[in-house]
Amino acid sequence: MVDTDHAAEPALSRPLRDSEGDIDSGFVALVSQAVLAADSARLRELVEDLHESDLGDLLEALDSEERPQLIELLGDAFDFTALTEVDDGVREEILDELSPETVAEGVRDLDTDDAVYILEDLDEADKQEILGKLTPAERSVLQQGLDYPEDSAGRRMQAEVIAVPPFWTVGQTIDHLRETQDLPDRFFEIFVADPAHRFVGTVRLDRLLRTRRPVSIADLVEEDRRVVDATDDIEDVARMFERYNLVAAPVVDASGRLVGVLTIDDILDVIEEAADDDAKHLAGVDADEELSDPVRDVALSRFRWRFISLVAAFLSASVMAMFEAQLSKLVALAVLAPIVASQGGNAATQTMTVAVRALGTRQLGSWNMARFFRREMIVGLVNGVAFAIITGTVAGFWFTSMMLGVVIGMAMIVTLLVAALAGVIVPLALDRFGVDPAIASGTFVTTVTDVVGFFSFLGIATILLKLG
Repeated sequence: MVDTDHAAEPALSRPLRDSEGDIDSGFVALVSQAVLAADSARLRELVEDLHESDLGDLLEALDSEERPQLIELLGDAFDFTALTEVDDGVREEILDELSPETVAEGVRDLDTDDAVYILEDLDEADKQEILGKLTPAERSVLQQGLDYPEDSAGRRMQAEVIAVPPFWTVGQTIDHLRETQDLPDRFFEIFVADPAHRFVGTVRLDRLLRTRRPVSIADLVEEDRRVVDATDDIEDVARMFERYNLVAAPVVDASGRLVGVLTIDDILDVIEEAADDDAKHLAGVDADEELSDPVRDVALSRFRWRFISLVAAFLSASVMAMFEAQLSKLVALAVLAPIVASQGGNAATQTMTVAVRALGTRQLGSWNMARFFRREMIVGLVNGVAFAIITGTVAGFWFTSMMLGVVIGMAMIVTLLVAALAGVIVPLALDRFGVDPAIASGTFVTTVTDVVGFFSFLGIATILLKLG
């Protein structure tokens, strides 16, 4: 039996987070007890005032069957924005367990960007069932956002905007802001639109509040502000925010009508997701993989890249098989060959990572391609010579054969030069053919450096040792 007598126990009898910044296990236990006891009053004491991010972390810490129970027990006290802070898999599991009525009530009070984010991954039938529980006006706004392409600005924008006509005065605008109840919770500027709702310009809040009431809004309009088209790629928009230090930007449709706004908090999420995707792609992991995904899904998603790596490994092994006779005569070659290949792989990965990131952020283009290529080749040559001297000296003394030191030194120079070449050429070629270089570059580059490393070392050894 769970003790539900909390009269002497304060709401937060344990800290929310431990010294490492993680959700405290004792606090999770208290919440879990309240959920299992169906004690909604106690549950509200514990979590009602939590920030959406903290509430999201708490949901992930709870057992899967306790998550929907917590939401049902909290009722209208549960902030559905917390569902934007959890893994996709966790969110889908929760939504599957909740009734359409509960989800509809939850998203009704959210900003449109958060509501669309929660609904977009649901099956079409479930999505339409939830939208059917909303009023026509609410449904229309959310459907508009869902109709935009997945990675577009329209899908991420907040439809709630403050727009006033240019013929209003400063006084009228300030009175409107004070008296209107359904304004966005936070805003940084006022948008100005004509009677057809076409975007005209913006007025910064600081300028509005410093101007006398009789002044016309038309006199304060900034017409040269950056405007986002609803169909623009959201990562391109994020780069625009970064380039011009924007805090917010208006979103317009194909006719120039104002349809929403993007704010810096939305863009920070986009930047974080893009960086996360690139890191996963470089390791051969699907961008959609989450910590909450089941073993079967993760194993299947990773299998194909591991299979490609296996094929590449057999290709590298076949190169070594070509020199089987030499390897059987001189064991030192078998010992030293992996050193050359591994150094080439490391060097190529460094160059490839810089190239992929530069392509992803649009920092690498035709205007600086030659300079970047020249720099990487010079770096490859300098490091090749340096490591040739180091490895050649060590190998020569180790096996008491200066000829072997010369062989591995020459192979090191060749391999690091080819590594630099492959680290630039492979991502550029994949990008040119419309393939995401972050996904496929690693496998191709590793294969090239392994093959070249083994072939150059064993080939040079065969030639020089015969001559010697």
